Amino acid sequence: MKDLFGKAILDYQTGNDPQNLITETTISEEDEMSVAYLFRSFSQMPKIEQKALQMANGKVLDVGCGAGSHSLYLQAEKNLDVHPIDISANAIQACKLRGLQKARAMDIMALDNEKYDTILLLMNGAGMCGRLKRIAAFLQKVKSLLNPTGQILLDSSDIIYMFDEDEDGGKWIPTDTEYYGEVVFKIQYKGEKEQPFDWMYIDYNTLYNAAEANGLQCEMVQEGQHYDYLARLTIKD
Repeated sequence: MKDLFGKAILDYQTGNDPQNLITETTISEEDEMSVAYLFRSFSQMPKIEQKALQMANGKVLDVGCGAGSHSLYLQAEKNLDVHPIDISANAIQACKLRGLQKARAMDIMALDNEKYDTILLLMNGAGMCGRLKRIAAFLQKVKSLLNPTGQILLDSSDIIYMFDEDEDGGKWIPTDTEYYGEVVFKIQYKGEKEQPFDWMYIDYNTLYNAAEANGLQCEMVQEGQHYDYLARLTIKD
């Protein structure tokens, strides 16, 4: 991995000629993304993210923290013990420059012997497991990091709206994917291309079933404006 996403974040933080990221997926055309968006303040965040941050309590693990904006809010405004992690070393460097001293370059699947009260998986965080067949192992790992009364807060989107309808109102889903929420992402930054990587948008019903199958209770907290939602997972009694 060239860590172009992290490079863009660090460039923005250090004023090193930051440019827009160019993203493309198997179901969407090339699109420009402003890196500034990753540095948004609480008031600029979608309502769903604001709600998740309001619900966060205790010792917090912020998974896939990116530029660290969620963690910064929790640390500065709620005075919580926040532990941001991301697989991007560049992003973590930016987080530390922003005052998040506990930030670590880390894959959640490699975390062990730690317990948290709140685990945040924001900006489609559950999608980092890449494929639906990997969701069970992912949920088991996240569950193992929860205190008995802890909570997982995650947002995602149901991308069924991206697919064309046939005359009967059914959807044309490509047959080469096991689950319609699975995509392949491509990223470009300053003329460089990242290795394509798997990502997943999980609809609420699929998440609910996966959670139930892995000993987690799943509840809908809030639905967004555009097929997106915030869910809360807790360990079943």
